[in-house]
Amino acid sequence: MLMRWEPFSEMNSLQREINRLFSDTMKREGTGSGEFVTRSWAPSVDVIEKENEIVVKAELPGMEQKDIDVHLEDNQLTIKGERKLEKEDKGENYIRQERVYGSFYRSFTIGSGIQADKVNASYKSGILEIVLPKEEKVQPKKIEIK
Repeated sequence: MLMRWEPFSEMNSLQREINRLFSDTMKREGTGSGEFVTRSWAPSVDVIEKENEIVVKAELPGMEQKDIDVHLEDNQLTIKGERKLEKEDKGENYIRQERVYGSFYRSFTIGSGIQADKVNASYKSGILEIVLPKEEKVQPKKIEIK
């Protein structure tokens, strides 16, 4: 699938990623060392192109559907949301805390030829699946000369 290169779209995407990196908060590493480290997370995503559709699968374990937003605008698919801390244990002293919480933002240029009104998203067992049907291509027709 050929996609027309749009430099401003690439710059906007880069700017959003830079903004996301700088907006992540400092979190305490729970080792008792008092060190602060920058922690951010972004879900792992697979983008699969099939004959009639593009399928995007994102791993979002531990999230609720209501905390996930999906938008398609100008051939740009955006997935954003927030994984919230399950509960705050004020009396707990963590030995180690590796699970990361907070906001995330992923954006992908899908290309033209998507039937936006037929895009479908589902969320099951921590996997968000977005199906983007491609527009039907008009097949060339041979015209017989009489």
